[in-house]
Amino acid sequence: MINIALYKPQIPQNTGNIARIAVGLNINLILVGKFGFSLDNKYLKRAGLDYWDSLKISIFHDFDNFQNNFKDQRIVLATTKGVNSYYNYTFKKGDIILFGSETAGLPVDYIKANIKNTITIPMPGNVRSLNLANSVGIIAYHSLYQLGYFNGFNVNRNFNDLQL
Repeated sequence: MINIALYKPQIPQNTGNIARIAVGLNINLILVGKFGFSLDNKYLKRAGLDYWDSLKISIFHDFDNFQNNFKDQRIVLATTKGVNSYYNYTFKKGDIILFGSETAGLPVDYIKANIKNTITIPMPGNVRSLNLANSVGIIAYHSLYQLGYFNGFNVNRNFNDLQL
């Protein structure tokens, strides 16, 4: 199992979508720092649909408190400044994958101090970054696949059994 952490998220729709991903994968969502919205925001709630009661969420308003609380777990930094491609990185059970805010990313000093535990999504096209919710989905699914989370999970369905 992994955990997803968002550092100072700014866009409520992204956080709502990420909350839905967390519920769909049955993983924890950790929010860190000052948010750019209220947790009562209608766009946040709308993007997360009716899954909020199923969300496993922790909130840390202070970054140092977050770090101290998880000092025994590895924190993997997902950043455009990362040195490891996410698909070549070896994830471990219990990892916390930390994503920066949509507007400022993660603190540069923190990235430099933890450069070996940074991952990035390669982007050969002409963009600076991908949408935060998309990035979380890509990396969360890949890390869980790598850890064998989906072993035995069968998605092959008979077309006649589908309710369309």
